[in-house]
Amino acid sequence: MTRSLKKGPYVDAKLLKKIEGKRPEAAGVIRTWARRSQISPEMVGFKFGVHNGKDHIEVLVSEDMVGHHLGEFSPTKKFLRHGGKMQKEMEIKKKEAEIAAAQAAKASTTDTKAAAPAAPKK
Repeated sequence: MTRSLKKGPYVDAKLLKKIEGKRPEAAGVIRTWARRSQISPEMVGFKFGVHNGKDHIEVLVSEDMVGHHLGEFSPTKKFLRHGGKMQKEMEIKKKEAEIAAAQAAKASTTDTKAAAPAAPKK
């Protein structure tokens, strides 16, 4: 459920205090744990280190992000891969294709070296 228009957006007061009077180039990375804080137009250009539960992920705020929450740009879960038999088969095929491409590239370079005439020795 979204926040009511009567209350307005929630922006953490500490964040506004940290960026107050600073320029984005000189501020560096501003570390924060306030994932629920909305991005306001004053924050555009600043880099925030948003905590994801383990460490801080750098987020460079752009104009498109205004109105979103800081936590949306710092995922808390790390996707590894889907498992199963089908996934393993796909990975094996991908490795075989890479090996075949590497061998073809290697063969083409040796063919061009063999086709080039040797310089006469003096």
